[in-house]
Amino acid sequence: MAVSISEKTAELKLTWLLRQLRNKKGRGTELISLYIPPGRQISEVMTNLREEYGKASNIKSRTTRKNVQDAITKVMQRLKLYDKAPENGLVIFCGAIPRGPPGSEVIEIYDLEPPKPIKLSYYSCDDKFYLDPLLEMVKPQQVIGVILIDNSEATIAKVEGKDVEILGYHTSGVPGKSHKGGQSARRFERLRESVLNDFYKRVGDHANSAFLSLPKLDKIIVGGPGNTKNIFIQGDYLNYQLKSKIAAVVDTSYMEEQGVKEALERAAPKMERIELLEEKKAVQRFLAEIGKDSGLAVYGEEEVKQALQAHKVSRLLISEDISKLRVVVECSSCGYSYETTEEEEKIELFLSKLKSESCPKCKATSLTGTIVGSVLEEFLELAEKAGADVDFISSKSEEGRMLLKGFGGVAAILKV
Repeated sequence: MAVSISEKTAELKLTWLLRQLRNKKGRGTELISLYIPPGRQISEVMTNLREEYGKASNIKSRTTRKNVQDAITKVMQRLKLYDKAPENGLVIFCGAIPRGPPGSEVIEIYDLEPPKPIKLSYYSCDDKFYLDPLLEMVKPQQVIGVILIDNSEATIAKVEGKDVEILGYHTSGVPGKSHKGGQSARRFERLRESVLNDFYKRVGDHANSAFLSLPKLDKIIVGGPGNTKNIFIQGDYLNYQLKSKIAAVVDTSYMEEQGVKEALERAAPKMERIELLEEKKAVQRFLAEIGKDSGLAVYGEEEVKQALQAHKVSRLLISEDISKLRVVVECSSCGYSYETTEEEEKIELFLSKLKSESCPKCKATSLTGTIVGSVLEEFLELAEKAGADVDFISSKSEEGRMLLKGFGGVAAILKV
């Protein structure tokens, strides 16, 4: 089923936000996670939060008590903006996030409507946010099993979205067809066939164990050189449920991860869209346009931003490892302000240094920084307004690393 640009953009934004939230930790049990399913009354949630506020007064640590009660107050204020829970429900994360040593905590709050309806009604106060229900929503829906086998070795792997995971690697110990010694040729061949059969059985047992436990397993690709893969499929080694999922049998030259990627490419014409290959094709097309000097490819934040604002972009390629944040720096003495961009991993150091820096205009040491968004969010919103397709590129592939390191993680293919 086709996914609209707005749906895809919303999912990419949520994926990025969850990655950020996963890295946020509280000093104590000060981080609130609130899940409100569609149909639940906001007034009922508010009543429960008042009760939690009262319970928090029993917390022994004065700092933790204050932070928890401040976070609950912030959540209640945010809930006043809603007459009722949105169509898919509402999720709010709020808590005191350390920005440095004790006492540097800042209350942060995030509210979002999930891309799919949530079923649970949930409240927790912990040292981390409870993200599992949302992480499950953005998990890749397509899981492909791959079995590569020849007479000497076998690889069992799964491909989930853009991630390749090797689940097992086996060697056969099967002797070659030529041999030395006094054994008769017939006896040697029987021994060889027995060892091969045991090897196929081991591979089949491992594949059955690995793949039958994957509820989202969609298809299986079997690959390898020569006829071994066909003998393996025709034999009684794979569970009948897995046999019914075999979508392609292909010739491959390699084993392990390189062989898995080769199998995916060779099987692609017989299968529906494969995320890992779509990502590779998108980057390769961009590189081809650069190589031809066709004028249909641009890269770099400013160049791509201008092209998006002019609605010239057909396809936006953006690295999922871009972690830059937009920060507004303001002087509380004279009102002077400016916007800058900082790497997320360096943001705490940047905000801390601001406290000792002088205002360029009035020279007072009264600068403060406010994070107003991320580069990723900004580009996704621009792409949605421009009607551009978006490819979220991982840096796990060679093409993805090239996009990040060689082109700054942001590139675009323009409309003809």
